Amino acid sequence: MSQDMSDATPADDFDLVPDADGAFTGEAAPRPGTITLAATPIGNTADASSRLRMALERADVVAAEDTRRVFGLARRLGVRVNGRVTTFHEHNENVRIPELLGRARAGDAVLVVSDAGMPGVSDPGYRLVAAAADAAVPLTVAPGPSAVLTALVLSGLAADRFTFEGFVPRKAGERHRALAALADEPRTMVFLESPRRTHETLVSMAEIFGAERRAALCRELTKTHEEVRRAKLGELADSTADGVLGEVVLVVAGAPPHAVDLEAAGAEALALANAGMRLKAAAAEIASRIGARPNEVYRAALALRDAGAGA
Repeated sequence: MSQDMSDATPADDFDLVPDADGAFTGEAAPRPGTITLAATPIGNTADASSRLRMALERADVVAAEDTRRVFGLARRLGVRVNGRVTTFHEHNENVRIPELLGRARAGDAVLVVSDAGMPGVSDPGYRLVAAAADAAVPLTVAPGPSAVLTALVLSGLAADRFTFEGFVPRKAGERHRALAALADEPRTMVFLESPRRTHETLVSMAEIFGAERRAALCRELTKTHEEVRRAKLGELADSTADGVLGEVVLVVAGAPPHAVDLEAAGAEALALANAGMRLKAAAAEIASRIGARPNEVYRAALALRDAGAGA
């Protein structure tokens, strides 16, 4: 590490001044002794942040999923990577994590980037974060592009509550089981998928979630041929029968709420109570199974019991 970085103070690391709201403006160099996870463009190079540019130039160590890609990105950004560049991917995480922690402890500014998007989200990074947190090594993030959030916003589906499910399993049986477990998920779901498997995944989704379920197929996000198809799952499956090109993100609406028959639930709770279970416990058990509130089932059971007593 160069002398000027080792002697740096917090004011040198951040050439920033907080505004009235306490927010910082301007650019920030990577901090010595800290691991920075930085988001990289998912397609459009212009989406690269100023912090990413500065981090690529000034980091002592750059850990990249693919070193060729990080050098290509730097070239497109017009910056030079001056630090030591090393690979960091799923096949060498166990070896690299102790090395990166050691470099940060020694006072180096360590930068971690994936091929595209945010490290740690379906890319290497989260194990490093966990290890650094356990070892009390400082961490920070330089936010930026995310295929997950970009697709979610473009989908036109509810974005107030969502779940990210990553890649769907490749094998048919595993894929069916994974999707079946999500059939009643009420939140909007976001999936990553290979263009080669997009059609078969959509066919499975239409079969398990229902062909009428709303969804969006987002491909080549932020690139020249960006496309978002918003339709029902059955329609999307049909439209991809001849294949699809480019990086794909699938966004699927959550399951609609089930209609609950409270009278039938109350009757079940009464039956359990007549068999010896406390009525409140019986109502809670039935409610958990059908997705109702325990007090609703309990009141329905009381109403049926009172009606029977008065008959």
